[in-house]
Amino acid sequence: MKKQILILLLMLSGITGFAQNLSKEAQQYNLEKKLALQGYDAVAYFKGKPQAGKKENAASYQGVTYYFANAANKEAFLKTPTAYLPQYGGWCAYAMGSSGEKVEVDPETFQILDGKLYLFYNAYFNNTLKSWNKDRANLKKKADANWKKFVE
Repeated sequence: MKKQILILLLMLSGITGFAQNLSKEAQQYNLEKKLALQGYDAVAYFKGKPQAGKKENAASYQGVTYYFANAANKEAFLKTPTAYLPQYGGWCAYAMGSSGEKVEVDPETFQILDGKLYLFYNAYFNNTLKSWNKDRANLKKKADANWKKFVE
């Protein structure tokens, strides 16, 4: 019995340790094994085309791992990481604005707006970027307010 309790306590401390390694905002990110953007290069979006990053060009920011296609993109990110972070933790911008929900994204469906990266769901004949563009200003305002609820 004591052994089972000890194992349980060790497991719980590991989970707590993981959460403590992430900032409060990063705890809300769309991550898979602490990896952001499904391994896509955050800097490449700002160069016009999403590109898969490489594990050997990994960098970490606030406990979240990012992959980059090349060393130059990694260096650019490390100089000013906040300039490249996806909005709403990498969740679908349209869903965040329309319903305040965290919805998965297609990392190749994106928009750079006012120097910020927005990602969108795009599957099963539903490209939410098209819906976002129909009412972008209103949806962005709502998404900003909804995201604050997750990170405050």
